[in-house]
Amino acid sequence: MITSLPNLLTLSRIILIPVLLVLLYLDTPFFRWLVLGGYTVACLTDFFDGYLARHMNEISPLGRFLDPIADKLLVASLLIMLVHTDQIDGLVVVPALIILCREILVSGLREFLAEIKVTLPVSNLAKWKTLIQMLALGFLIVGSAGPTGFPTVEIGNIGLWIAAALTLITGYDYLAKGIKHMVSDEADKA
Repeated sequence: MITSLPNLLTLSRIILIPVLLVLLYLDTPFFRWLVLGGYTVACLTDFFDGYLARHMNEISPLGRFLDPIADKLLVASLLIMLVHTDQIDGLVVVPALIILCREILVSGLREFLAEIKVTLPVSNLAKWKTLIQMLALGFLIVGSAGPTGFPTVEIGNIGLWIAAALTLITGYDYLAKGIKHMVSDEADKA
């Protein structure tokens, strides 16, 4: 049901994305901190929508559909806007691209596997990747508006590289599992 609390939390995350992007585009120290606050709320809704759905026994097809989309929309749009506003620049664009490409790959893989009734559960390493990615993006959102003398940008950049490395590992793991199902599906048809 669309009006269940978990689904409303997921929808609020999607609705918050354009607001965050506009504020990030305005690119003032005040708005960067405001975006960090909104981003933190979005990250918390990512945790609580699933938690509440399980504990309130309100897991729904709509929630299973919307939650990963909301996550990917949030991450992809923030990465693109951070590159656009030069808060991600130079070689740090590489881990941003790795993360974007992995999200597209895993989404396509999950869509294909859903057609043959196979699910890919989220691994513990993927959960760590998400946490590090969320923290790195938070530091990069604040960027140079961070406290004087505190290496906010450097922490964000290093975190993004670590998230990208974990992204490659988990992306490979998902792809290997997916290919195994694709090959076995082809063998069954032969």
